[in-house]
Amino acid sequence: QVQLVESGGGLVQTGGSLRLSCAASGSVSGINGMGWYRQTPGNQRDLVAFIDRIGTTNLPDSVKGRFTISRDSAKNTVYLRMNDLKAEDTAVYYCNAHRRGLEYWGQGTQVTVSS
Repeated sequence: QVQLVESGGGLVQTGGSLRLSCAASGSVSGINGMGWYRQTPGNQRDLVAFIDRIGTTNLPDSVKGRFTISRDSAKNTVYLRMNDLKAEDTAVYYCNAHRRGLEYWGQGTQVTVSS
């Protein structure tokens, strides 16, 4: 089992920045990659950023150039730096980990961008 704990969400004005953190614990060996998804009410959970165990990243065009995903392998922690935030970035952000064919999720952290 892998436990994921997110932190860093909150309220920010349009154009502002936030950094989310996700710390993994438990059976962390064998984690193939970690990432972030976001979800708004009534919608599916969408990929925001992903980083695999060799450091390859994947971000959709909607956030590319504004969001950066990074990791500290020694701390089993993944970070999501979000710059130039827009109202449409408002969502619950979930940390995700892939390990041996299974997916694990954090509890989610709310990000609200106000104009």
